[in-house]
Amino acid sequence: MKKEVIGMLLAGGKGTRLGLLTDAIAKPAVHFGGKYRIIDFTLSNCSNSKIHTVGVLTQYSPLELHKHMGIGKPWDMDRQTDGLSILSPFQASDGASWYSGTADAITKNIHYIDQHDPEYVLVISGDHIYHMDYRKMLEHHKETGASATISVMEVPWDEASRFGILNTKDDLEVYEFDEKPKNPKNNLASMGIYIFTWSDLRQYLVDDEKVEDSDHDFGKDIIPSMLKDGLPMYAYRFDGYWKDVGTIKSYWEANMDLLEEDLTLSLNNKEWRTYSHDSNYPPEYIGETALVKNSLITSGSWIDGTVTQSVLFEKVDVFEGAEVVESIIHPSVKIGKNSKITKAIVMENTTIPDNVVIDGSTYDEPVVINQENYAEFNQAKGVN
Repeated sequence: MKKEVIGMLLAGGKGTRLGLLTDAIAKPAVHFGGKYRIIDFTLSNCSNSKIHTVGVLTQYSPLELHKHMGIGKPWDMDRQTDGLSILSPFQASDGASWYSGTADAITKNIHYIDQHDPEYVLVISGDHIYHMDYRKMLEHHKETGASATISVMEVPWDEASRFGILNTKDDLEVYEFDEKPKNPKNNLASMGIYIFTWSDLRQYLVDDEKVEDSDHDFGKDIIPSMLKDGLPMYAYRFDGYWKDVGTIKSYWEANMDLLEEDLTLSLNNKEWRTYSHDSNYPPEYIGETALVKNSLITSGSWIDGTVTQSVLFEKVDVFEGAEVVESIIHPSVKIGKNSKITKAIVMENTTIPDNVVIDGSTYDEPVVINQENYAEFNQAKGVN
């Protein structure tokens, strides 16, 4: 069935800078914001933008991610003829291989795209936190007659060298793409969100596949080749909230951002819901001895201690006398009596015994705690 636009969601990265958080699961499957996985934001953007044909390209440690996405029901993508399709590396008649780059992942699934015969392809990543109406970007793409449109946002000049930077004319036509330049000429950073006219992109993917020394990457190969050949390419400005949660620090910051009034309201935006699975746990319980300030507490949790400026996922127990401050507590964690956890990310199914003190504010960035390493960070060893 012909579609005007389909989505291709890149979700195969390991996210090495997230350390322990991605040791066993893909980055898009990492818990976020009390009840979500990181990929929920991109899938919800697709659903809210009425793009219901989405191929999700997975590769690294995909079991948890596949289990979470299932058949796409939370995002209204459990459909018979289109909907959500999981596209993992496969063995073809000429052999099997992993995806070797972002463009290569799309190239290896050309057959999937062709069967929908789209005019446009939206290429997105499953590891960013943002709300965006892709329909507005598509309208911009059509109005400019571009072969490629890249969503951009202004970043601080001292951070521009960490991003792919687009140098543009006054009308936002792109004339140069600098991948992580040492001396950026501009501070318009690519958000890793692209809309391509499919007939144009398809030819460049096929040609790039034949180039032996190519990285088969959109930023390094496909986009520079299109610009070199003079294909029209435009930037699309985005001025909403967007966060690349690629490091422990940025992951922690993005979760803490949710505690600010404006972003708390955005999660409650009835016109732009962020969808995820509902595990149907009972309501959270706040006991007589509990004190909770400016925090997200999710269903199934039992709070008898003090929780301040923190994000708690489902089934978290904070026992009497315990304190949780500026921390992210993943599902099914228990914080023992009189323990104090500050500026930490405690991973799923971890039990912190009584009288443990962990203070991430004494390190360069928040500390990641699991069952195996909590003792290393315990600053009250003499008590236990």
